[in-house]
Amino acid sequence: MLSKSAQSVQNTLLEKDLEFIVIELPSSTRTAVEAAETIGCDVAQIIKSLVFRAKQSHKPILVLASGINRVNEKILSELVGEKIEKADADFTRKVTGFAIGGVPPVGHSQPIETFIDEDLLKFNKLWAAAGTPNAVFSLDSVNLKDLTQGKVAAIK
Repeated sequence: MLSKSAQSVQNTLLEKDLEFIVIELPSSTRTAVEAAETIGCDVAQIIKSLVFRAKQSHKPILVLASGINRVNEKILSELVGEKIEKADADFTRKVTGFAIGGVPPVGHSQPIETFIDEDLLKFNKLWAAAGTPNAVFSLDSVNLKDLTQGKVAAIK
């Protein structure tokens, strides 16, 4: 039995006719390193879901970054067309419906402009958070763009 947040991610995946299965693990997957250690994969295969906020319009921006990459905020600002800042915990929960450490790439409480780190597409299998700090699901990188409606970009 999945927790409420993890079940909502599973429901989103099922609604999209995807057979990715959400699992809840006994260990934390809050950080990319913790997730990779718990799952037994490379840190680069972990999708970090990072929420930013545009400084003028206050619109949310989601970046799906490889677990080993740091987002270049200057590049991201250029892609968005205005300066951005890292979103705080309250803003993240408000726009996604999830707490930091468990934000999935899909199933948010509102549509969010999404950018996908091009480095994620180097891997066949990826792992993403699924609503809680210990829930994850695996997916094939070829499904990431369609699943999220994100734009692939060089963001590191």
